[in-house]
Amino acid sequence: MTRYKIAWLPGDGVGNDVMDAARIVLDRIDLDAEYIPGDVGWEFWKKEGNPLPERTIDLLRKCDCCLFGAITSKPKDEAQKELAPELQGKGFVYSSPIVRLRQLLNLHTNLRPCKAFPGNPLNYRDDIDIVVFRENTEGLYAGVEFHPVPKNVFDALMVHPKMKKFEKTSLNDLAISTRIFTRKACQNIIRQAFEYAKAHGRKSVTVVEKPNVIRETSGLMIQEAREIAKDYPGIELWEINVDAMCMWLVKNPQEYDVLVASNMFGDIISDLCAQLVGGLGFAASGNIGDDFALFEPTHGSAPKYAGQYKVNPTAMLLSVKLMLDWLGEKEKANRLEQAIATVIKEGRVKTYDLGGNNTTLEVAEEVARKYEG
Repeated sequence: MTRYKIAWLPGDGVGNDVMDAARIVLDRIDLDAEYIPGDVGWEFWKKEGNPLPERTIDLLRKCDCCLFGAITSKPKDEAQKELAPELQGKGFVYSSPIVRLRQLLNLHTNLRPCKAFPGNPLNYRDDIDIVVFRENTEGLYAGVEFHPVPKNVFDALMVHPKMKKFEKTSLNDLAISTRIFTRKACQNIIRQAFEYAKAHGRKSVTVVEKPNVIRETSGLMIQEAREIAKDYPGIELWEINVDAMCMWLVKNPQEYDVLVASNMFGDIISDLCAQLVGGLGFAASGNIGDDFALFEPTHGSAPKYAGQYKVNPTAMLLSVKLMLDWLGEKEKANRLEQAIATVIKEGRVKTYDLGGNNTTLEVAEEVARKYEG
């Protein structure tokens, strides 16, 4: 009997290509695991009206963790047009399967390391080593939205004096997306960031919010950060507004250790950090809950490249590294990261984005060889 059961969800487009690369490496590092395929993605939306079928959710609940490739998401109207004719007009509404999984499985912590590997020609600087913690289930991505706005919702909001300017606006001409924070979620993501900093010898945790304008929600995050920081006297707490953070990351990214933010702000700054170390082809992530986790590269499905095995698999392979860490396979995780770093530094086997002409699978094979020593 295998030690681990890992759900295997390639998803859409190049998700299949990079997952094939991951399998090459996983087979060579001899992880004692069973990889169980599951259905997710755009094809299932079109055929079934559900990009995340219930059978896949059932599968995930029986596994230890999940490796996820990439997903295609489109605006509501476009999604409706691509449904099979017999499903159109039946009330199906598209929602992102990855966002839904984060909420269904309470994968509250999004972990995104952004590290500049020596020899990467796409590095903004070679001394960047930032880890972003993003709250993963609340905020603007909680999905509590209205358009048109129901009359009872509008009436409830009219108790706020700043709603007066909208009192004569037609309900059909209003769209509302709510930004919901709970104290528990704020406490959790901030403590996760501080615990990581403590465990890895990091000197600072920077809270990235906008409390001077978004006073209640960002204010709650800052309030909890200041309280929790008292438990970690050796780690500095920095507070920076999200717009200023974007500027400082371009100017002095090497000065930052651990960043922590709410859902949307974390999404934005983690992509910025990814570009500083080579782009989304190097950006791995873990969606981590109390007893389950899902690991994925943060790039999209890039349908125009699907099946060409052209894209950089590094983000996927670094996601495998994060998975190994989470499973407690520290030695395998460290060896894999070192193998990836060696391939990047040597620069002999590389995909088109790095100026090479090797395939996705050739890069994976080279990483596997370096792993084996």
